[in-house]
Amino acid sequence: MANTEQTATTMTACREVATGLRFPEGPIAMPDGSIILVEIERGTLSRVAATGEVSIIAKLGGGPNGAAMGPDGRIYVCNNGGFEWAQSKGLLFPGHQPADYSGGRIEAVDLDSGAVETLYTECDGHALRGPNDLVFDRQGGFYFSDHGKTQPRSRDRGGVYYATIDGNTIREVAYPLDSPNGVGLSPDEKTLYVAETNTGRLWALDIAAPGIAVRSSGAFPGRLLYGVEDRENTVHMFDSLAVDDRGNICVATLMNGGISIISPEGDYTHTPFPDVLTTNICFGGKDLKTAYVCLSSSGRLVAVDWDVAGLPLNFLNK
Repeated sequence: MANTEQTATTMTACREVATGLRFPEGPIAMPDGSIILVEIERGTLSRVAATGEVSIIAKLGGGPNGAAMGPDGRIYVCNNGGFEWAQSKGLLFPGHQPADYSGGRIEAVDLDSGAVETLYTECDGHALRGPNDLVFDRQGGFYFSDHGKTQPRSRDRGGVYYATIDGNTIREVAYPLDSPNGVGLSPDEKTLYVAETNTGRLWALDIAAPGIAVRSSGAFPGRLLYGVEDRENTVHMFDSLAVDDRGNICVATLMNGGISIISPEGDYTHTPFPDVLTTNICFGGKDLKTAYVCLSSSGRLVAVDWDVAGLPLNFLNK
């Protein structure tokens, strides 16, 4: 793991695309210039037009979290089952598992009709607790994280899974992890990246075949690419992520709000954004050099010109 670090000192200049969103996450930059995303607190899959107008595609309930375009043109959603919510100084914050928790699940949404299909609620008899983020491979299967849920005096262990879109096959890839969140694939799809929220760690799992990770020695899920738990005087937690076409992993970062950019060798830079809960990033626009970033506690989707193009996503940008 490399030790090179660099932190930007000025806040990123960004353009507001939409405001008034109810904790946006899971952005997908569509070819028509719109952004499809979830609003977790609102329980919806929504579309933000290029004009900034927001419309509802489907009402999912629970806590729709990560989202991705599948090979059949449907949007696949990790639904965490819901949160308790609190507001402070005009900002929105998720909390514990709510009294009306509806269970973790993987859902598929038809963009034309808004019809919702529930594909998975368990793996090998173990209930999904808080599915969070997902990424499709070239074969049309998808990896997803289960962040788990937090109760007042306990917290679930999480894991990473692989599933097919027909609802028939789901397998455990890595378990247990501590609050797994963002997932992404390297350009050659030989490495799966998994970010842990509470530890501020980014793991690299070597992939032997679709849905099968090389077992790491000892108790670790893979290679530790970067860990920020030892940074002095900084609360630094990792959320969702995207990979650029140079193979860098761009990880949305909580508390020390911004995007942490980590090279495949472990070199690190941090670009601040104006929200302590900067939760997600995707790439779109001309040449995939516009970054769309979710500033979730303040309910904003922003855009910023990015120096490096995003990695084209399977079934969306190609």
